[in-house]
Amino acid sequence: MARGRSSGRGQAAVEAVTEQVDGGTARLVPDRDRSRAWTLLIDDAPQSHVDLDDPSRLSFEYQRRFGHVVDLAAPPGKPLRAVHLGGGALTLARYVAATRPRSTQQVVERDGALVQLVRRELPLDPRARIRVRTADAREGLAKVPDGWADLVVADVFGGARTPAHLTSTEFLDGVRRALTSGGIYTANLADGPPLAHLRGQIATAAARFAELALIADPAVLRGKRFGNAVLVASDAPLPLAELTRRAASDPHSGRALHGRELTDFTGGAAPVTDVEAVASPAPPADAFR
Repeated sequence: MARGRSSGRGQAAVEAVTEQVDGGTARLVPDRDRSRAWTLLIDDAPQSHVDLDDPSRLSFEYQRRFGHVVDLAAPPGKPLRAVHLGGGALTLARYVAATRPRSTQQVVERDGALVQLVRRELPLDPRARIRVRTADAREGLAKVPDGWADLVVADVFGGARTPAHLTSTEFLDGVRRALTSGGIYTANLADGPPLAHLRGQIATAAARFAELALIADPAVLRGKRFGNAVLVASDAPLPLAELTRRAASDPHSGRALHGRELTDFTGGAAPVTDVEAVASPAPPADAFR
């Protein structure tokens, strides 16, 4: 493990932490404006941001959109049973615990060394009912009891790409099995022009869920740049009006597609099965500059 002193804090400067984990080089970089806030990067790709003093604060654009889904998944304050595929710095699990006390959560993270780093440097609130399991996301999902989860969140990246086996209809069959009737699935999808991966993922979700919405920066949806899009899926009606309003009012305004507009965006793409599945595209070299 290596530590390098960050700038901008004078004598009380907090040190960055650099450590090799299973997925590459992890860096925890202190936030210059908040004394106990950190950004996690893996091989220089930003993964998540955590404010230990205020876990309800979500800084990253896509994490804010996940937060909207959490907020609208049940009446305010009602506990949820949530499964997080991909842990990172446990940002969203912390958010659920802070905004919905007494929630029960399972986090599945393949990178055991990363889990150890985050637990040591960014400890969880001991009152949070968060269980972290070191396993492949699909294997961990298979161990969730049938109909247990109100919410399943997929935010899994290896080398800045979503693994192929987490992009198929068979994977979504596992998600549906774990969800309660009317539960919500939400996923972080990354793509750039010509958006073939994103369109295929929407078609795949549409083959398994009755209701869909997609939230992203308008420039991403127009195929102007590489970026993140948040998919929301359920067999129950989604809170589309409120999702749309919240996305539009974010600091980085987002657009929500659903219904005919989302079908048109998909452009006739076919669902992806395990046989055809490939990892999401790698981001361009300048994506995180």
